[in-house]
Amino acid sequence: MSLKEIRTVSVTRKGQVSIPKEFREINMQENDSAAVLVFDNHIEIYPMSDIEERLGCAIASQNALAEHWDSPEEDAAWDHLKKHMEPRQNDNS
Repeated sequence: MSLKEIRTVSVTRKGQVSIPKEFREINMQENDSAAVLVFDNHIEIYPMSDIEERLGCAIASQNALAEHWDSPEEDAAWDHLKKHMEPRQNDNS
């Protein structure tokens, strides 16, 4: 995916931004949903159709995997792994 253009938009006091019409017309229709991805230093906005297309398999698998992964045993295993990895992460700083 290549960068096509950079445009400045204003944020209202309610935190709203308007996506310029030229960009909306690329692949969004009125009342479409958008995903807002929040990173440490920026945000990205994608049409939900793009997200669903890219993550469709993961979304479809979520309920089936949750049966196995949402358990006290799994939580304990992840906690143990996090504790084991913390010293290594601190060594790199």
